[in-house]
Amino acid sequence: MTEHSSPEAVVQKALAAIGINNLFDDPKQEQTILVPILSNDDIDQDTPDPNDDLAAELSMLQQKSKAIAIIGSRNIPLPHQQIIEMLAFSLTHNGNQIITSGGSSGTNAAAIRGAMKGNPELLRVILPQTIGQQPSDVQDQLIGIPNIVEHPEWSMMKLADASRLCNREIVDEGQQLIILLSHDSPTLHTAIDYANENHKLVTCLYLD
Repeated sequence: MTEHSSPEAVVQKALAAIGINNLFDDPKQEQTILVPILSNDDIDQDTPDPNDDLAAELSMLQQKSKAIAIIGSRNIPLPHQQIIEMLAFSLTHNGNQIITSGGSSGTNAAAIRGAMKGNPELLRVILPQTIGQQPSDVQDQLIGIPNIVEHPEWSMMKLADASRLCNREIVDEGQQLIILLSHDSPTLHTAIDYANENHKLVTCLYLD
């Protein structure tokens, strides 16, 4: 399920999805979602239950903490970077894990900055190759991050191919994907398709 929203709506929907209505709400405060239960007489055993996906999604939203994947374009305006940084801060501040990749600027970099301010232990950075293969400014940003995953087995690949594999791993580890991209971003569109195929909750923000 893919949604296309304004930057402000992305933050509101992402926070609402994990039960956060204020950046500084008590993370221990419980959220309640009522799910209707059908009797066996109401269910046709020979056909798939159309409510299965909804029930699974509601079950995910009831969890007190989640793994949220955040990836996106490098070239995004400063206001968008600030929104992503605020979102990552809020998510980790409230006990949720952020999964992203490296980046000297743009979406990934903003997610890293926000998560490092919120709770560094809940930040997981997955690299398409090794730390040594990253540009010097990216290596500088990775200093102090406690949870970094490298992939030396992808070192001989083209960066675009390694990035596609990296995005798949990020999507696999997340329960929900938040992604900022342009319509001409094939690698990121591939990540959206993969997330949808694997029944992830996807929130897209198109920059063009």
